[in-house]
Amino acid sequence: MSTMTITEKILSAHCGEKEVSPGQIIEANIDLVLANDITGPVAIDVFREHGIKKVFDKEKIVLIPDHFTPNKDIKTAQEVKKMREFAKEFDIKNFIEVGRCGIEHVYIPEQGLVAPGELVIGADSHTCTYGALGAFSTGVGSTDAAAAMASGKTWLKIPESMKFEFTGKPQEYVSGKDFILYTIGKIGVDGALYKTMEFTGKSIEELSMASRFSICNMAIEAGAKSGIIGFDDKTKEYTKERVNRKYEIYASDKDAVYEKEFSFDVSEIEPQVSLPPLPSNSKPVSELPKIEIDQAVIGSCTNGRIEDLEIAAKILKGRKIHPNVRCVILPGTQAIWKEAMERGLFKIFVEANCSVSTPTCGPCLGGHMGVLAEGEKAISTTNRNFVGRMGHTKSEVYLSNPAVAAASAVKGYICHPKEVLK
Repeated sequence: MSTMTITEKILSAHCGEKEVSPGQIIEANIDLVLANDITGPVAIDVFREHGIKKVFDKEKIVLIPDHFTPNKDIKTAQEVKKMREFAKEFDIKNFIEVGRCGIEHVYIPEQGLVAPGELVIGADSHTCTYGALGAFSTGVGSTDAAAAMASGKTWLKIPESMKFEFTGKPQEYVSGKDFILYTIGKIGVDGALYKTMEFTGKSIEELSMASRFSICNMAIEAGAKSGIIGFDDKTKEYTKERVNRKYEIYASDKDAVYEKEFSFDVSEIEPQVSLPPLPSNSKPVSELPKIEIDQAVIGSCTNGRIEDLEIAAKILKGRKIHPNVRCVILPGTQAIWKEAMERGLFKIFVEANCSVSTPTCGPCLGGHMGVLAEGEKAISTTNRNFVGRMGHTKSEVYLSNPAVAAASAVKGYICHPKEVLK
């Protein structure tokens, strides 16, 4: 009997095979398919062009407007209207209206719509986020999403797995975001092309779920098909109040075969900053020259959870945003927004002169709520810093964790949080 990784076990279970191996093409049953206000309308057009009359399961489709919402113009309003009408026509339970939802990759796990051991596809590249729950999740194109909405199936090539073991005690102000920026810096933006990045080790076990979501979220930035972290007590605690259905738990066999294995001592990792134009261009914040900024963005599907807002508030409390900087705060979901409000975080943010937004992807993709002008620089907790990602092609985005972003907003240049809290 062959041995398998957690990814291979999940995929074999979903295609009805006793075992699968890398490179094999399978047709797999999905547990959930999702699309947003950019990809959803395209999927709906494909669905209708083929004259399909019903969806495979009205409970297992999620349509969530989050990228250009609240609608920024007539075109985006029309696209969301298309999703809304499609959901009504096919009685899709999970069309999540603005004011009730948030950013898809924060909202979906928060609401228990994905569970350990499941297979999830989404018409958004950062669908790999849910690997933090021990699920196999990956992004697909809108055409594949349309096919899945109709059939409940998708095709996949079994990816090879790469193992990343993290040991040691992290430095202060180092989080999962720094783990993944450091890793991508080591292997490059195509270093895990069509691979599963499996994250293991004592340091991963000690991370919060928020940090684990950040890590898996950015697996795609190394070219990976998916990122995944095995089920443990923290996963169980997270899903306990959220998931009300049975699920299967999978784990990699001890002698499972990996395409490559890496080991990192996190005590050697300081807060990271990825310089434009690639997430792989990561450097320790202490090694940067004085880079003045015009904007700081704290939020997104990578770092819009309550602990991200808490660390930002800790740094901003009793301080003011630098006069030359604007700081935009983007809570990940309505529930996180409410919790932040109840904990008094918004008072801290507003008194520091931050702009606090409704949950939205907004500036991450150059959508709205913080688009950059020519020549402007931003420090951001988002996941991409490609040319023109947050606005003008001659603007620049620097990626960091929330502590670095908040500290930089106070100082007016990219800095270590200790510069503010000393």
